[in-house]
Amino acid sequence: MIRTTGDNRRFLFLQGPHGPFFRQLGTMLRRTGAEVWRVGFNRGDQGYWGRANYIAYTDSQEAWPEAVAGLFTRLAITDLVLYGDTRFIHAEAVRQAHARGITVHVFEEGYLRPWWVTYERGGSNGNSRLMELSVPEMHRALEACETDLIDAPAHWGDMRQHVFYGFAYHARILLANGRYRGFKPHRALDVGAEFRLYLRRLVEMPLQGIERRIATWRVRTGGFPYHLALLQLEHDASFQMHSPFSTMTEFLEVAIRGFAEGAPPHHHLVFKAHPLEDGRTQVKANIRRLARQYGVAGRVHFIRGGKLAGLLNHARSSVTVNSTAAQQVLWRGMPLKVFGDAVYDKPEFVSTQPLREFFAAPTRPDLRAYRDYRRFLLETSQLPGGFYSASGRRQLLRQVVDLILSPEDPYTALIEGHAAPRQHLRLVP
Repeated sequence: MIRTTGDNRRFLFLQGPHGPFFRQLGTMLRRTGAEVWRVGFNRGDQGYWGRANYIAYTDSQEAWPEAVAGLFTRLAITDLVLYGDTRFIHAEAVRQAHARGITVHVFEEGYLRPWWVTYERGGSNGNSRLMELSVPEMHRALEACETDLIDAPAHWGDMRQHVFYGFAYHARILLANGRYRGFKPHRALDVGAEFRLYLRRLVEMPLQGIERRIATWRVRTGGFPYHLALLQLEHDASFQMHSPFSTMTEFLEVAIRGFAEGAPPHHHLVFKAHPLEDGRTQVKANIRRLARQYGVAGRVHFIRGGKLAGLLNHARSSVTVNSTAAQQVLWRGMPLKVFGDAVYDKPEFVSTQPLREFFAAPTRPDLRAYRDYRRFLLETSQLPGGFYSASGRRQLLRQVVDLILSPEDPYTALIEGHAAPRQHLRLVP
């Protein structure tokens, strides 16, 4: 019998989700016999990791390619671990890792939110292997699996922790980042502005909750048919790197113009903001302006965050750039139109109609094909748990270490018939 261990494995961690998940993952990998290091680029990274094998990177971004090459060589790295693969420091490290034959482990928010996270090899979102896999290939891989399809719960369960850890992360950078003179945020805003946005969000959460409930009540009791537009964060990597838009306003105009040209005159359009929308872009004001411009001001609504399930239950269709929330649309068998690269953009269940035709008479997805796709994800890259709550991290760590140490990535293991049985949760909303 061959035991799964971390002997002869040498892991280099880069930036992770806010909070202690990467530190806990590194600790567990050490228990398997692996060597683990972490590169930190600011005081926030350092604060969530501690002192064990911590490497502070204090030079400029321009010097990073040479520096990461030196780390790979000096530490004889076999595995690279990171959260998201598009920010410069990660994209460059991934590029060099691929060239050296280093295994790349990428974490992301769950493709099947709210109670799963994503673990993949090589890349995520638009760089994921899912972009190349067809639904028939997934169906064939599932023929030997007999697990039931799992219902998705209606909430994450750790939004407050997510906001708190983001606040604490940026507070450390703002107040104690002196040694990291070369630090450059991967987003456009400086650290002070990010900190203020997190602080304002924490303060305004109760008031925004009241505003959200009123807006949701108006839509749900309005008695009109409506289409749902799922918004994302403008600075999110999926929006910036895997879509045809550079700003959220561009998408808003496309959506409102298509609705005005194609939707029946008694239909409405509801924009639902991302749960972490923090006001750095004037989404609500731009929606109002564009609705007036295209003559549909009385038929366009904006809802700030909140739960998605209740709105989906009464919607006719949905449009988005490439939000992972669209998976909940497909799960309900609703018509869906997307504009960016998305792992779920398969012709079997995502509409190819022009937008005005979609709003006029949207085509329904092949729900059986989507169920195969969803089962494939749950047997491979989607892991129960979360990054931010203690219970979510415990659940995630129960499975992810074995997957990291496996010689095959989850997709290959299932396709080749080598995948180990997967633990599934049946959660109650």
